Amino acid sequence: MKKILFVVPLYKNRSPSQRFRIEQFTDFFQENGFICETSSLITPETDRLFYSKGNILQKLFLFFKFGLIRIKDVLRASKYDIVFVQREAFFVGPAIFEKLFSRKTKLVFDFDDAIWLPNISKANKKLEWLKNYKKTSKIIAYADSVIAGNEYLKQYALQYNKTVVVIPTTVDTNKYKKLKSTDTTDTVVIGWSGSVTTVQHFEYAIGFLKKLKEKYGRKIEIKLIGDGAYQNEVLGIKGIAWNNETEIQDLSEFDIGIMPLPDDEWTNGKCGLKGLLYMALEIPAVMSPVGVNTEIIQDGENGFLAAQEEEWVEKLSRLIDDKDLRIRLGKAGRKTVVEKYSVEANKEKYLTVFNEVLSK
Repeated sequence: MKKILFVVPLYKNRSPSQRFRIEQFTDFFQENGFICETSSLITPETDRLFYSKGNILQKLFLFFKFGLIRIKDVLRASKYDIVFVQREAFFVGPAIFEKLFSRKTKLVFDFDDAIWLPNISKANKKLEWLKNYKKTSKIIAYADSVIAGNEYLKQYALQYNKTVVVIPTTVDTNKYKKLKSTDTTDTVVIGWSGSVTTVQHFEYAIGFLKKLKEKYGRKIEIKLIGDGAYQNEVLGIKGIAWNNETEIQDLSEFDIGIMPLPDDEWTNGKCGLKGLLYMALEIPAVMSPVGVNTEIIQDGENGFLAAQEEEWVEKLSRLIDDKDLRIRLGKAGRKTVVEKYSVEANKEKYLTVFNEVLSK
């Protein structure tokens, strides 16, 4: 049996990146000859403190504790056949831990965002000076193999390492599947799902959602999952906090899922997870034509792409007015996920990466 140490920032079920790119595969890896262990920095107990505003001295103490965890990981790295780093081994500073890992064993690096660009939560803005975005290129160079979430990320990685493979962010379609509807109302729910750190992207939807509210009134309802503190009185929204236990039930209340994004370097690196979750649950998705979204969606066949505000209004109106269209696009969307973006369709790719690394 070969051993893999997964070096990740957060505890299990806390990070979408970890959940959909590592955690849902570990049983499969173990069934195929790999003993999997995980080393995370943030625990449920330290989560609230780390992402709170202020508390600088306490956070600096946390960084000290995190450093000790990673030092211990380096000291034991030679006991593992592969160290798998997801995004980065440490929140701040240079790529020292990745460099040390690469000297002791095989290093696989996985990333699913344009993390070489500045991006930090509002709560930790005062600590931004500690961040080192340039280290992403160094980590890529140290790795024996790099896994990129999409082609845009792959092209960046190829500048520093020639061993790069694309494995998209995937959905477990055995788990994420449409629930039987018990809704007897004619209200059409337009939903957005994300997190506290990405709720800013929902703001791009406010203009066209206001127009739809003016057009349809109480016929439509708007829901937001991911930020329990979010409110918009004009749209009648009070956000719902994300909950791992109720995630599928909460998403299943959507009749239409939206993924509005600005078109910039950061969003071009995103992997379309929000849209893929809608589609897996047979929720017709309307997405901005940014980055990988244009690969996932064939406009009018398995969902809609919308750029300008008028286009959002027009395509959402078609879905609001036509239940059969919602059903057709929802079923086609799930078919796309099953065939191209599911765990089943992609799990063997990870084994190929691991075995190729070990054969070097």
